[in-house]
Amino acid sequence: MENFPSVENTVENTSEKKKYGPVGLVYDVVSIFTTALVIIALLFTFVIRFVGVDGTSMEPTLNHGDWLVVSAINNNIQVGDIVISTQPNSFNEPLVKRVIAKGGQTVDINFESGDVIVDGKKLDEPYIKELTHTSEGVSFPLTVPEGTLFLMGDNRNGSTDSRSDLVGCVDERYVLGVVRFRLTPEFTKFN
Repeated sequence: MENFPSVENTVENTSEKKKYGPVGLVYDVVSIFTTALVIIALLFTFVIRFVGVDGTSMEPTLNHGDWLVVSAINNNIQVGDIVISTQPNSFNEPLVKRVIAKGGQTVDINFESGDVIVDGKKLDEPYIKELTHTSEGVSFPLTVPEGTLFLMGDNRNGSTDSRSDLVGCVDERYVLGVVRFRLTPEFTKFN
């Protein structure tokens, strides 16, 4: 018969190995802290981000100074989602806007009635501040190119968005993420 170490011997040997002094303790603490920082950095780089709202183009849904939690994993952007676009624009800053239409859809805006029509259907937009009466230079109807999004602010007459050549349709590759929550001033979940 072979001799196997007894349970008591194994426990004794394990506890003796853990007595490695202050250097080992410092190494463990630094190792745990470093691992935590790497995990947090990866989480905030590839999974979620915090973004502050600058301006009034998304009122009344979002206000200047609001802080948002943005899902950086944007595999399935839907019409109605609020997104952060980093596509280069005349403002040289990211834009917070709502997705009105995706590639292949046709957008028309009746600036007299204020209605936004996508693929022949008037949108029900309870989230907007007021009807859309401001034209910004783009001709309608407009078929959104594949791989791009047509974005508009909820403050339709106070927003520079895809209606303007300064922004235009946004390439989906430039979408930083989809807004999931507003943290401040009050917690609100989107979608």
